[in-house]
Amino acid sequence: MDGSYFTGQLTSNAGRFEALVQGVSEAQARWKPDAETWSILAIVNPLYDEEREDFRVRLDNILHHQEREWAPIDPEGWVTERQYSERELPASLQSFLIERSGSLKWLESLGSPDWETLYTSEYGSMRAGDMFTS
Repeated sequence: MDGSYFTGQLTSNAGRFEALVQGVSEAQARWKPDAETWSILAIVNPLYDEEREDFRVRLDNILHHQEREWAPIDPEGWVTERQYSERELPASLQSFLIERSGSLKWLESLGSPDWETLYTSEYGSMRAGDMFTS
């Protein structure tokens, strides 16, 4: 697996998210077409939470701590529990970008990890490379 390709995608995607919300007003950031649909804020904030509580943590578990159980996450519940719609879009985006930068630095520090490393739990198995690419 070419980890540098996927690292490049993570870098590019951070810029894409930034460009997508450029010029979005606070009213637009909070707008929802219906009760079941997420607002822009409810989309940006999970990016931050997933970056710091899911992606790096779980990938680190697969690569270095296979004995650890994964901590539960609740992205849908976090929307209301963490009051995403009460946050400000610029600060939310900045938080995500900082976490993404941290992920990129962390990935760089890994050198050449074994992307075939397998994590197995009661729910099944996942390779480190699959976690990284997803």
